[in-house]
Amino acid sequence: MADDKDQRRKSRRLESRLRGMMLGLALGDTVGTARGRPPANGPLRAGVSTQLACFTAEGIIRAMVRMEHKGICHPPSVVLHAYCRWAALQGIEAERMRRRWASGTKAEWPDGWLAGVPVLAERRGSAPATVAALSRIDERGEWTATRSRGCHALTRALPISAIGKGGAALAGETAAFTHGDAAAHSATVRATALLHHCLTDSPEEAHRPATTDQPVRETLRTGIAVLPPSGRGDAGDEYDHLMTVFRHAVDQPADAGLLTRLAPDATAPSALYGGLYAAASFPDRAGFGTALQFAAGAPDGDSVACVTGALLGAVHGIEALPVDLVSRHELSWVLDTLARDLLIQILDSPSGSEYVKGWDPHWWSRYPGW
Repeated sequence: MADDKDQRRKSRRLESRLRGMMLGLALGDTVGTARGRPPANGPLRAGVSTQLACFTAEGIIRAMVRMEHKGICHPPSVVLHAYCRWAALQGIEAERMRRRWASGTKAEWPDGWLAGVPVLAERRGSAPATVAALSRIDERGEWTATRSRGCHALTRALPISAIGKGGAALAGETAAFTHGDAAAHSATVRATALLHHCLTDSPEEAHRPATTDQPVRETLRTGIAVLPPSGRGDAGDEYDHLMTVFRHAVDQPADAGLLTRLAPDATAPSALYGGLYAAASFPDRAGFGTALQFAAGAPDGDSVACVTGALLGAVHGIEALPVDLVSRHELSWVLDTLARDLLIQILDSPSGSEYVKGWDPHWWSRYPGW
């Protein structure tokens, strides 16, 4: 009985953290786009990083569904297919995308429930490297990555942190679809691995006051220490860079000038360094909103605040997110549903498998396995 209770507690904690991560990145994207001053009333608009992150989460679920039913799957290609659905909804090479993915069939495409969300079809900012690479995809599915090290390689990949240690490699592969720069690849791998540690680390929270800053800083410190090699490019000193950023946050927290030096542009490394600095500068559970406002002051505030929100949401859980912001965000329900469904798929495949009947007859139509 005690073991069952412990397992339920762990599952609830992971669910809270995963929901916190998904909604945290979205709030950061929104607050950052508003330069730290979101509207006091009315709906809060999602940014392009949030749109892409939604399709990343959906693509992960669909890859796992395919593996369960087909026994073979190339997850990066399934995630690429998800980005193509986003592009088609946005009107980007829609006919070419349809020929590539639905040629010779009468099936509706884009498919899956996410394609029916109106907000995801609206232009919410620019993702130039992603759009450029997807625009070049041909009917055989071949494409050419740009040379960009832009931040969207990283921000859109954050949901991949949910799937385990192999997620970092998958994040790197998906980044390479559109961003050819080694620094973008390395930063994406490191950010995803660090975020996975934040989701799954289990410090002795029960023995700490609710307001202590130790869970955030200790989790980030230990997460940096166990980061895997990037696997691409010359990133041998990246561990030292990340530890230096962390120490700056401890010794010189919330320094706007320092944030600008650490995150000077709209690149993936800046998003990682700036997000880490802001998150570690405001480790208190009650400081979530203040952390996003501070991060929004970076030269590219939306990407930095996006990473900040994901890190803090993953450590604190969804309960720490500001109710006023969460309740007004236009994609709150969508993000929360994706977070819950991602966890359900990881723990208990609702559609079953090739040989085992599932308990949810509608799961495949929600998340077609391709």
